[in-house]
Amino acid sequence: METGNVTSPERKAMSLITKALLLTTAVSIALLAGVVAALLDKADGATVWAAIRAGGIGFGATLTLLMLTITTYAVL
Repeated sequence: METGNVTSPERKAMSLITKALLLTTAVSIALLAGVVAALLDKADGATVWAAIRAGGIGFGATLTLLMLTITTYAVL
C-alpha cells in the first residue's frame, strides 16, 4: 500500500469548521499586519492616504501568503 497518495481513500478532507477557523485566523492575522503597516507608515511621516495604501498592501500580501500556505498544507 502506498502512503502519501493524495487520492487514497484513507485520507480525510478538512472539515468545514477547520476551514472556517483557518480562514478566520488568516484574515485576522492579515488585518493585524495591515494595521501595523499603516501605523508604521504614518509614524514615519506619510500622509493618511499613503498610510492607508501601505496598510492595504500589507493586508493583501499577508493574506495571499497565508492562503498559499494553507492551500499547500491541505494538498500535502
